[in-house]
Amino acid sequence: MRILVTGGKGQLGLALQEVLPKQESVFLDKNELDITETEKVIQQINDVRPEIVIHTAAYTDVDGCEANPDLAYRVNVLGTKNIALACQKMKATCVFISSDYVFDGKKKTPYQEEDSPHPLSVYGKTKWEGEKIIQRIPHFLIVRTAWLFGQGENFVQKIIQLSQKQKELKVVNDQIGCPTYALDLAHALWKLILIYTSTNQLPKNKKGIYHIINLGSSSWYDFAREIIKESRLQVKISPISSLEWRKIKPKSAPRPSYSVLDGQKIAQLGIKMRPWQQALKEYLSTL
Repeated sequence: MRILVTGGKGQLGLALQEVLPKQESVFLDKNELDITETEKVIQQINDVRPEIVIHTAAYTDVDGCEANPDLAYRVNVLGTKNIALACQKMKATCVFISSDYVFDGKKKTPYQEEDSPHPLSVYGKTKWEGEKIIQRIPHFLIVRTAWLFGQGENFVQKIIQLSQKQKELKVVNDQIGCPTYALDLAHALWKLILIYTSTNQLPKNKKGIYHIINLGSSSWYDFAREIIKESRLQVKISPISSLEWRKIKPKSAPRPSYSVLDGQKIAQLGIKMRPWQQALKEYLSTL
């Protein structure tokens, strides 16, 4: 099975490099594949001739998207449209990586795949637009995930770096989500693809939307506390509300107060995820 991965040097792309069969997989980063250039995308995907395209490439800086909406639209919407068009021409299955930020956080129980998105931020809106584009092609999977940490820049790395420079950290305590280890996501994603390509277990009428996250939920504050505890860092940490944070960082994008994703659908397929605390401990041991 020939596989092409966009965003090959992002957190998920690097994790997939450890999981996917090496001889059958091609990883292209933004320097090798500019997803915003339609003809080049079609040509390069045609040259690889994949059966599966895992589309991880995106503009994921939530505050950056808010400050640069045109760039966010060009990458996350038009770029995704180009990938979808190329997949349709090649009759390849597109696996699109989406986000918990397609939801507005008003629900107080975990979001299921069938819940209607209502994004608050430019980033969330562009990911939702990307989802809608992907659903127009014949063969696809949409995988929503959240609060990713792995190789590269992420919240865990930021907390460790700041703790080495500051005596006190202030972290938002009223946004709740699902910390997810990129390597765990990569393993689960590969299992889902194998099920999709080898059996009829996936419900066709659901159009293949799945939530993949580590088990459990957390606030950013509790996530940071766990990072500090497991890393044995000597730094004071204080909770702060989103409202207080936006006074400090007025240009920060609006985020859902509750974006916990329900992972029962993949569990029913036999894909088991571990608690985020266990995944975090393993990740920290690699740093």
